[in-house]
Amino acid sequence: MFTTVDTSFPDSDYGGLESLLSFYIRSVNISVSRDLDNKLSGLDVAKGTGKIGTLLIVSKHPGIRPSDIANIIMRDKSSMGRLLDKMELQGLLIRKASSSDQRSLSLYLTGKGQHLAKEVIKLSREQDDEFFNMITPEEKFLVINIFKKILQNKKS
Repeated sequence: MFTTVDTSFPDSDYGGLESLLSFYIRSVNISVSRDLDNKLSGLDVAKGTGKIGTLLIVSKHPGIRPSDIANIIMRDKSSMGRLLDKMELQGLLIRKASSSDQRSLSLYLTGKGQHLAKEVIKLSREQDDEFFNMITPEEKFLVINIFKKILQNKKS
């Protein structure tokens, strides 16, 4: 059913790396991250691990709690706090006391953040289409679902 097509990595001995899925996942992650950074160059989210995810999640879920985003993007509490501080200083989001629980915070995008979120999703979709243009929609669907399965298993 599946055939191996390997044009970018020669059949070489990488000390065992060549047989590890994690090696290819890390390599693709680095490559796609660099490509996305280039596509988003000059925007307030460029080269900011977690900024894109936070921006887009808050844009779709105004009032979401920081801890919920931290769980989704796999950040610890302190690094999430630093990320939110930076995004607030950039004028991208604001933190407000939750209306249901004054002890917790809710996140909202500013006008600047909303505008940036629209631009980022447009450019991210373009970059995704361009970067992964060699795989079919069916293959993309399969890979996404495999990664979802792995992540769901590791979160439980």
